[in-house]
Amino acid sequence: MTTTTPTPPLPEGMDFPLDGVRVLDLSRVFAGPLCGQVLADFGADVIKVEHPGRGDDTRDWGMRIGKTETTYYNSMNRNKRSITVDLQTPEGVKIIRDLLPQCDVVVQNFKTGGAEKLGLGYEQLKAIKPDLIYCSVAGYDSSGPEAKRPGYDLVIQGEAGLMALNGEASQPPLKFGVAAVDMMTGMYAAQAVLAALFRRSTTGKGRHIEMALYDCGLMITGYYGLDAMLLGHDPQRYGNAHPSIVPYGMFEAQDGPLIIAVGNNSQFDKFCRQVVMRPDIVEDPRFATNVERARNRLILLPEMKALIASFPRDVLLERLTAAGIPCGRVAGLHEALTSERTRRGALLQEMPHPVAGTTHVFAPPYRLDGQRLPIRNAPPTLGAATREVLQQLLQLPEAELEALRDKGVLTLPSL
Repeated sequence: MTTTTPTPPLPEGMDFPLDGVRVLDLSRVFAGPLCGQVLADFGADVIKVEHPGRGDDTRDWGMRIGKTETTYYNSMNRNKRSITVDLQTPEGVKIIRDLLPQCDVVVQNFKTGGAEKLGLGYEQLKAIKPDLIYCSVAGYDSSGPEAKRPGYDLVIQGEAGLMALNGEASQPPLKFGVAAVDMMTGMYAAQAVLAALFRRSTTGKGRHIEMALYDCGLMITGYYGLDAMLLGHDPQRYGNAHPSIVPYGMFEAQDGPLIIAVGNNSQFDKFCRQVVMRPDIVEDPRFATNVERARNRLILLPEMKALIASFPRDVLLERLTAAGIPCGRVAGLHEALTSERTRRGALLQEMPHPVAGTTHVFAPPYRLDGQRLPIRNAPPTLGAATREVLQQLLQLPEAELEALRDKGVLTLPSL
């Protein structure tokens, strides 16, 4: 049984902010493709350039869908068109350079210096299109001694201190459950491209944007990072608890986990009197204020955990909600994806797939003027738009396309 909804029709009068913008997405794996997906969600025509044989590396990561897609690939390539071009051939590079005058943005994540070796660096492409917005994504600062090091999310999570702030204090450093550094770098990159597009609209000038995974990884440390600087050492790790608010975190009820976030003294008063029915706790001066509760957390939390564990989860959630205390069930991933909340918001949709029949696709999270931006295109099969794009933008005749295919420069979908 599925709880996903069919793809909705394009809302009448929907205005895409990036309608008319064209992006050449030369990137692969996560951060660069996510940047491209954000731009595609806002209406840009994003042309994803992939190797004719293997495509993006992530077409071989995760669970297989059809012949050329996977769950990993599909999570960051919706709303794009895929073309196959071998950039290691002169003919392939010429195709990209010929496409460039009709494009506004290039996104690439070659190793530092790799794009220049191919003739696709910023200065080389700027000579063709002076107002080009060119976004480079790398692991480290391109002007520093680590410029040529490959950037991997897990490595950066370790180096940027993210693993050191994650998890329980009694356990070893822990990575995030998803590739958080890649994800944030892709979002930061998209923000920078949007800012550059806005500025170009008034000045006519392009821009070279450089994003480094390490830089973005460090930003994710947020207030923990600033705490570390003020302390002069690593802050203590609290796992699911909060470093300065008590009680605040995940707790086990009789029949399952839930989140309880008691954010202020008034809520704690209600929590004790109306939820766990222990007014004596809030009347204890050791727990009267949040400062005191945090100072005495080792005394308070064991009693809180025991009390919470004595009630069924639904009873607690009902009482917490009535008292106005933030709370929620801890859902399994599949449970969350198939929930009424997800279905109602049309956050996960089924779209047609030429081999698998249908495939699940996340919808863009953005709502503009009360309407969620729709999925215009499912994540593309490898090279599905090669013929379409090259005939549309370069007017290449079929005979020339077939000659390039025969030389291994590109692949063509069946007519």
